[in-house]
Amino acid sequence: MNGLIRLALNRAHLHWLELETHMAWCDERIEAHARQDERARRAQDLCGIGPVTASAVVASVGDFKQFKSAHQFGAWLGLVPRQNSSGGKTSLGRITKRGDDYVRTLLIQGARSAVMSAHKRSDRISQWVAQLKERVGWQKAVVALANKNARILWAVLARGDRFDANWVADKPAPTVLTPTPNSPA
Repeated sequence: MNGLIRLALNRAHLHWLELETHMAWCDERIEAHARQDERARRAQDLCGIGPVTASAVVASVGDFKQFKSAHQFGAWLGLVPRQNSSGGKTSLGRITKRGDDYVRTLLIQGARSAVMSAHKRSDRISQWVAQLKERVGWQKAVVALANKNARILWAVLARGDRFDANWVADKPAPTVLTPTPNSPA
């Protein structure tokens, strides 16, 4: 009986090693694709986006210009909050989870990694994530970063720009309203 158990365990171990070899081969192919594809390389500039996620996003979407905005892309992935609004009162709930499950899961897993190590980095997004985590909690910060990454991915891949983690938008000059002679002050 011991010999039979030992033989079964040996076969299971050999099967395990074969599976690991196949997975390593697949990982190498994915990494090679991510190195060769310009869009996948640009996607990997974001914190929390690795070769697997970058390749999956590029393969799943194809042309990012099919989405009118970054919000529409985030909604397609199911990373936007569900709205339960009535009577002028806005009530946002959990994320909709509609859309591409695989890509959404990869973005959330990458965001988990980025949120866990955000306190070690000094770029603007990492600082924002660290503050958000303290304010709303770990899980909401993870989903918020996944949504932000999806929106940034759309901007980077639809427009062909490079991602800069420390970029700051130019704020428009504040408009000062001056009273006209005929208007009450």
